[in-house]
Amino acid sequence: MVIHVIHALKDLQVNKTVIVVGHAAKQVTEVVAQQSPPWAHTVFVEQKVQRGTGDATIVGLQAIDSEVGAASEMSDTSTVIVMPGDTPLLKASTILALVNEHQNSKNSATVLTAFVEEPTGYGRIVRAKDDRILKIVEERDASPEIRSISEINTGIYAFRRDLLGPALRRISNKNSQSEYYLTDALEVLAGMGHQVGSHTAPSNEVSGVNDRWQLALAERELRSRTNQAWLMSGVTMFDPRQTFIDVTVTIGKDVTLLPGTILQGDTKIGDNCEIGPNTRLIHTTVGAGSRVENTVAQESIIGKKAKVGPFANLTPGTKVADGAITGSFYDGSR
Repeated sequence: MVIHVIHALKDLQVNKTVIVVGHAAKQVTEVVAQQSPPWAHTVFVEQKVQRGTGDATIVGLQAIDSEVGAASEMSDTSTVIVMPGDTPLLKASTILALVNEHQNSKNSATVLTAFVEEPTGYGRIVRAKDDRILKIVEERDASPEIRSISEINTGIYAFRRDLLGPALRRISNKNSQSEYYLTDALEVLAGMGHQVGSHTAPSNEVSGVNDRWQLALAERELRSRTNQAWLMSGVTMFDPRQTFIDVTVTIGKDVTLLPGTILQGDTKIGDNCEIGPNTRLIHTTVGAGSRVENTVAQESIIGKKAKVGPFANLTPGTKVADGAITGSFYDGSR
């Protein structure tokens, strides 16, 4: 999920991406460091005690300021984007629009909002009569009237760098959770007379993942987007609902994917291949013109114009020669 969130920054010229880690910090750091794109310039900092989103932002901001050369790369009016790590459906175009709105309007802060039918669990956007944002109220601290508001805070913001630090120093943890809320920084800025703006995003992009049901919903939406992109580029799928493709997979031209096909990890499919039905390929390369059916292959290499399956099992390290034909239960031993 964190990698998907990082990729939402791809349309910006990011000087530095600070990942604030806490629980399972070592595991998160290892995976993200390995998979993060070079252009993101990713660094890590640990929030040793989880004291809320405001405290996490303070930790991240300190990491930006402490980096060697940071002062020369970023001015006081640079834009600092703050995002949660559990919104994998966020699109790069939405973040670009948020930043453009923030900079063009010369806001001190700009919050990404969304309108949802069921706002339970989200902070609500409280506006003045002239539509200015006054504050964001977390649900657990909200009155029934505020809970009826359908415009919610997505947890995604753009701040002017020189105003963010002073605002964070003025927030407190006097709330039901005894935490430092980043949302309180917006109220501080508005109270000081600074302009706080907003940009509205489609609600299906900003849904967070807090349990396995929400994870399944996010995966379904992401799979639909991925399959649509491949279909529009010329890949044939007999049933996209029964075709599963990781975003890390590469597929060539004029490829046909039959129902039950699962392509995972760093899998690469060459031109003019037919994959499936009921085939799972993990970190596997398939040469051009090959056919793979009813097969499970992991960390294997299948040559050009090969026929693998049905019912083949290619174990890690297996290499299938160009033009080879493998029968049932092929285990990669030859």
